[in-house]
Amino acid sequence: MAKNLNDSIRMEIKDAGVCTREFTFSVSADDAKSESAKVLNNIAGMVQLPGFRAGKAPLGMVSKKYAAEIVEEVRSRYLSAAVNKIESDDSLDLLSLRITKMDEIKVNEACEFVFEAVVAPEFELGDYSAIKLDIPVDAVTEDAVKERLDLYRNMYGTYADADSAAQKEDMLKVDYKGDFEVAEDAPASLKRQIEAKDSFMWLNEPENIPGAIEALTGAEVGKEYSFTANYPADYREEALAGKSVNYTVKVNAIQRRKALTDEELIARTNSESMDKLTDNIRKSLEGDAEQKRRQDAVEAYYKKLDESVAQFDLPALLVDSEIQKALERLARETVKDEADAEKFKAELDNHRKAVEADARAAVRRQLILRKAAIAEKVEVSDNELDFQLNMMSRYYGFNAKEMRSTLEKNGGIDELRSDLINGKVLEKLATAALN
Repeated sequence: MAKNLNDSIRMEIKDAGVCTREFTFSVSADDAKSESAKVLNNIAGMVQLPGFRAGKAPLGMVSKKYAAEIVEEVRSRYLSAAVNKIESDDSLDLLSLRITKMDEIKVNEACEFVFEAVVAPEFELGDYSAIKLDIPVDAVTEDAVKERLDLYRNMYGTYADADSAAQKEDMLKVDYKGDFEVAEDAPASLKRQIEAKDSFMWLNEPENIPGAIEALTGAEVGKEYSFTANYPADYREEALAGKSVNYTVKVNAIQRRKALTDEELIARTNSESMDKLTDNIRKSLEGDAEQKRRQDAVEAYYKKLDESVAQFDLPALLVDSEIQKALERLARETVKDEADAEKFKAELDNHRKAVEADARAAVRRQLILRKAAIAEKVEVSDNELDFQLNMMSRYYGFNAKEMRSTLEKNGGIDELRSDLINGKVLEKLATAALN
C-alpha cells in the first residue's frame, strides 16, 4: 500500500520568538520518488501526445514534456501535506502561516522547507459579561427639530437672482482666469480650474478655488475682483499642489437660495402635514441619538474590557505588519513628490516610533476581540462578507469581483473577515452591557 505523504512527511517544531513557531519539514528521497511517480501517472492518464491515444503515451515522454508541471504539482503536494500536518495539531492556535525557506524541487530527490507560524498569545479575558454600561440617550430638543426643518427648507429651496451683494452660501455665475501657465495637452479639469466663462461658483465649503469665499463675499454684479489662491500641498490637481495662483473674476450674476414655505416644504417632502413632518424628523433624530449611544457604548465597552485584561506578549510579526500599514497610510497622506519621499525616508525611524504605540494597541485589540468572538461563537457568513465587499466596491468605485480578486491575492479577505467578526462581537457585547 502506497504511503500517504501527510503521514510520512517529517516535521520538527521549535520556538522562534514571541508567539512564533518554526516548522521544518523533510521529505525523504523514497517519499519524493513515490510522490513524483503518482504525479507523473496522474498527468500521463490525462494528456494526449501525437501518435498515442489519450492516456497511453510513454511515461518518459510525458515526464520530459511536462517536467515543469510535474515539479509544480509535487511542490504543491509537499506544501499541502505540511499545512495539513500543522493544522492537525489542536494545541496550536494559528494566526498566520508563511513559508520562509524551501529547497529547489527536483523530481525523485529529498527536499526540506520551513514554515513560520504566528500563534495566539495566552491570556484570560475574565468575566467580560459582568461589564455594565450606563450611557443615556441624548435628548432630542425642539431646537434640534427646528434646526433640521430649517436645513430642509434651505436644502430643498430653489435659487433666484439676488439684487444685493454676494453673501456666503450664494451661487455666482462668473468668468475667471488665473495666471498659471497650462500646457496644451493638460487635462481638461486643470484647464477648467485656471480659466472658465459663465461658470457657477458656490460661496460655500469646500471651495473650488481656495480663497474665493473671502474674496467674493460682498461682490456685486458686473464688477471684477482679484485675489490669490493658495493651493494646499495635497490638492487633487497635482500640477497646482502647493502653488499660488492669481485670479481675476468677473461676476455676471448672483443667485441666492430661497427657503421653502411650510406649504412648499410639505409638498417637496411628500408629507401629509407639518405636524407629520415634524414628528418624522423627531423620530429620525431619536434614531440618530440611539445610534450614537450604541457607538459610544462600543468604545466604552472595549475600554473597560481592555482595562480588565492583563498585559500579554504581542506577536512581533503582527506588530510589524500594523506598523507598516500605518507608515504606508502616512506616506500616502504626506508624500507628494520626490523631495517629500526623500524626507520621509530620512525620517523613517521617527515615523516608526510615532506610530508604534497605536500599532501595538491595534494588535492587542484584534487579539482580545478575536478571543471574545471565539468564546461567543461569533462568525461572519459568506453572505455578510459579500455584502460588505459590495458596499466597499460601491464606495471606492470598483467592480465587486475585481475588488474580491485583489483582496484574495494580497490576503485582504481574511483580514476583512476578521475585522467584521471583531466588530460584530464587540457590538453584541456592548449592546448586552447596556441592558
